[in-house]
Amino acid sequence: MKWEDGRRSDNVEDRRGMGGGGRGLPIGKMAGGGLGVIVIAVIVMLMGGDPSGLLGGLTESGSVGSQTQERPRSPGEDRAAAFVSTVLANTEDVWNQQMPRLGKNYVEPKLQLFTDVAQSACGSQSAAVGPFYCPGDSKVYLDLSFFEQLERELGAPGDFAQAYVIAHEIGHHIQNLIGVSRMVQDQQSRVDEVAGNDLSVRLELQADFFAGVWAHYAHAQGQLESGDFEEAFRAASKIGDDVLQKRARGYATPDSFTHGTAEQRARWFRKGFDTGDPTLGDTFNARQL
Repeated sequence: MKWEDGRRSDNVEDRRGMGGGGRGLPIGKMAGGGLGVIVIAVIVMLMGGDPSGLLGGLTESGSVGSQTQERPRSPGEDRAAAFVSTVLANTEDVWNQQMPRLGKNYVEPKLQLFTDVAQSACGSQSAAVGPFYCPGDSKVYLDLSFFEQLERELGAPGDFAQAYVIAHEIGHHIQNLIGVSRMVQDQQSRVDEVAGNDLSVRLELQADFFAGVWAHYAHAQGQLESGDFEEAFRAASKIGDDVLQKRARGYATPDSFTHGTAEQRARWFRKGFDTGDPTLGDTFNARQL
């Protein structure tokens, strides 16, 4: 992705190494899964999921986030932070233009870079949950170490794979602005778990679609390089519920899916990329997900 000369966003809150508080996810010896269970849980939690089923094997021998020590920032981390700021700025440019097509003006979100633990309006969250969006304060939260896990553990390398992650979280912000997030929350409170999971899948696939819409305009601006689309498409495929569950435990349980299959995630991202039309992403009334 061509990003080095791009505009940097004014909406980044850099709290790397500043320490955190509160309690995070329990850590300790695990039954069978080892570190891989945490890694898979990170991706399951990517963009708002629930990893409790995968993390159930963790013991209560310790917790993440009781205190974070400050540490120096490496040049690599600073470069990654600059990349995040530039991608965020590009999403701002795109959605300030495209949001009126959804009947709203775009309100730019904040993005907080953190280390180990984030304090949000949605509570104290460990970096183990992965990047997340909190509708309570309209912020995206990101620990840069996740990018290393995305490449090393999930086999989704490349800067545009990372850009897709950011754009997906911005997709959740768009859903918050247009009232979809509240609608899903209200409906989930009135249905059983399986139906609630289906609503969650539709929410996540729409965020993938919005990420694809952003990628469409980034491409039109000449920001993409050869292989960039494939990087994002591969990342969307790698984090399907079916792929992650099979990797974690050898089989998949469709009724428990909260983000969609690899095929669904990649297909909705591609639809957004191919059309560039934010009005065509109604996953809630789609006959086929």
